[in-house]
Amino acid sequence: MAGDQQWTPARLGDRSGQRVIVTGATNGIGLATAHALARAGAHVILAVRNVELGERRAAEMGGSTEVSHVDLSDLASVHAFADRLTDDVDVLVNNAGLVAQKRETTTDGFEMSIGTNFLGPFALTNLVAPRVRSQIVNVGSDAHKFATLDLDDLHLTRARWNPMGAYGRSKLAVMLWGLELDRRLRESGSTVTTALTHPGWVASNLSNVSDAPLMSVFHTMTQTIAKTLANDTDAGAAPTLYCMTEPIPPGSYVGIDSRLGLKGGPTLAGRTAQASDYALAQRLWQRAETETGTSWPRM
Repeated sequence: MAGDQQWTPARLGDRSGQRVIVTGATNGIGLATAHALARAGAHVILAVRNVELGERRAAEMGGSTEVSHVDLSDLASVHAFADRLTDDVDVLVNNAGLVAQKRETTTDGFEMSIGTNFLGPFALTNLVAPRVRSQIVNVGSDAHKFATLDLDDLHLTRARWNPMGAYGRSKLAVMLWGLELDRRLRESGSTVTTALTHPGWVASNLSNVSDAPLMSVFHTMTQTIAKTLANDTDAGAAPTLYCMTEPIPPGSYVGIDSRLGLKGGPTLAGRTAQASDYALAQRLWQRAETETGTSWPRM
């Protein structure tokens, strides 16, 4: 099915009896992912910052759902979420992400983009991994192709900061994390697999990065252009769902079947040389374990 633009969520089949965690499930591709899984009969755990909005979304989508609070920019919240998870899950979808509005730090002192998009999900995955039975899907981005990662300046204390640059770096970190996660799973002989995805350019709330005048103009422009060039949220969720239905190799990167990777159906995609650097991925993993105080469990 790779490259088949006729792929639809009907490929999910009947997911009754399966349990899936989707982070960032109140809006955008996270909401579309959760909705598709709930329609397919899965029990979906919406892992969200805004519980009130999460409850509304769950009620709107119907099916079997529950809502659990997690703020990926706060490691205490990540630990609390993991502590509340008392039953096994089949799939963990690390979908939540942001484009930071300005240079800020998380509760734990991390640069906001790297902290929320990479270190928070990294810690959450380490903590809940013993309860994952089948698959871990990490939402990366082709934005990694325009980024470089300096582990000596992970939090951009020396380098110039800008919203999209910080976002791209955080997604490169996610790509490297996924590379090392796949290696560890295969080396341990685990039956759990992992995959990375790129949703294309999605007309969602992600591009609404600031209320400042300049960024508001940017948001208006991107939304106008997106009507023609971007995937809708259902199409943006397709690469994530595709990983759950198609016989792709473990560790695959699933993107969008178009020349620029902006709009189209799900397909196997390529990644940059730096995103394929196993030595860098292992060093990043070690750094992330130190930063978050969490370690990969014995599987």
